[in-house]
Amino acid sequence: MPDQLTASLFEGHLNETFVVRVDLIDPAYPVLDLTLVSVSELGQPPAEDEDRRRPFALLFRGPGQPVLAQRTFQLDNDRLGALALFLVPVGPDGASMQYEAVFA
Repeated sequence: MPDQLTASLFEGHLNETFVVRVDLIDPAYPVLDLTLVSVSELGQPPAEDEDRRRPFALLFRGPGQPVLAQRTFQLDNDRLGALALFLVPVGPDGASMQYEAVFA
């Protein structure tokens, strides 16, 4: 399924909630709600591989605490279902924390 994930697929889910299961990491916070706030295309695929998907990044906003460590998490969305995404905390935005997932 990873090759089927594209920027255009996620653009239809902007401002939707993605629930992150963190109960195995921190029992005090069984789930965290992240909101998809941005979908950005990152250039073109290599010329020798035109059929390859275009690279893109997703930016999510979540609560300021707890801050999730960089790793793969299961995210659940009402319409997309369960996805395993590698999230990187990129820094605070006011009282929120931002996380990025990049697809090359």
